[in-house]
Amino acid sequence: MRLGIILAASLLVIAVGGAACGGGGEEALGGKIKVVTSVSPITSIVENIACDRADVVGVIPEGEDSHTYEPPVSVAQQLAKADLIILNGLFLEESLLGMAKANKRAGTPIVLLGDEAVTPEEYKFDFSFPKEGGKPNPHLWPSIRLAMKYAQLVKDALIKVDPEGAPTYEANYQALIARLEALDRATQQAVSTVPPPYRKLLTYHDSWAYWAEDYGFQVIGAVQPSDFKEPSAREVAELVAQIKREGVPAIFGSEVFPSNVMEQLARETGARYITDLRDDDLPGEPGELWHSYIGMMLENVKAIVSALGGDPAPLRQVDPSLVCPGGRSLTRYY
Repeated sequence: MRLGIILAASLLVIAVGGAACGGGGEEALGGKIKVVTSVSPITSIVENIACDRADVVGVIPEGEDSHTYEPPVSVAQQLAKADLIILNGLFLEESLLGMAKANKRAGTPIVLLGDEAVTPEEYKFDFSFPKEGGKPNPHLWPSIRLAMKYAQLVKDALIKVDPEGAPTYEANYQALIARLEALDRATQQAVSTVPPPYRKLLTYHDSWAYWAEDYGFQVIGAVQPSDFKEPSAREVAELVAQIKREGVPAIFGSEVFPSNVMEQLARETGARYITDLRDDDLPGEPGELWHSYIGMMLENVKAIVSALGGDPAPLRQVDPSLVCPGGRSLTRYY
């Protein structure tokens, strides 16, 4: 952890100390527990299981780069009131984790989903996350299989903090797993229609390693280097040569990070530039049915399958809404 983060976190302890020493979050919320989360896909999984038994707050704004996010003082205040803090881990939200450790109440657990969902032997090191850097690719949640593991970890953590809610959490978890299984089946059917030579991904951000392994795709490259800056001219030339060599019909950018380099690659190779992949930005707005983890993955798979010559029709059978009553998100997103 950088020295600046440690100093900032220490100062924030002073700023929010009164809140941290106060009563528990559950009492202040009239019986509801307070859960603080990080990126919106994780927030959506948490809300699906907690529903109206918890006040869930996602503190990393949608469209923000979670790798470089620096939380403001207002986030420290949220963390100081939390009964449970759920992050991805695997070095994704380092500044937020440092702030959480410095400002949470003594009894508040921090759950790092990624650290618990996979073993070190299952880590993936690749283009933006080289092994020599020591930090594995943290984007586990695009894998529906691993999202199910996240859901189980979330359910178990909620029950530990709020044992009386165990029947509700268990029922919501089972409902969510059934829907994730339907999403997995539809994804398998849709990707099977992509011609095998086209089952290759070149993306802007390196978020698809675990998903690709699950569905028989190969990630052939990522434009964004490990320092999260733009690639050099030499690296761009290598990417152009690789796209031509692999013969991929489309390359995939980010919904929230437009890239001139991706546009250049498309011009020089003739590949279609698909701009609407999202790894931690849910579609629509909070309160809309598609603003969910499942909605995000349906949009992603539809974009990938359609651009690579497949048929996304099987995805239409999957319900994107939350399993909570009404199916709409009530979570507060920063």
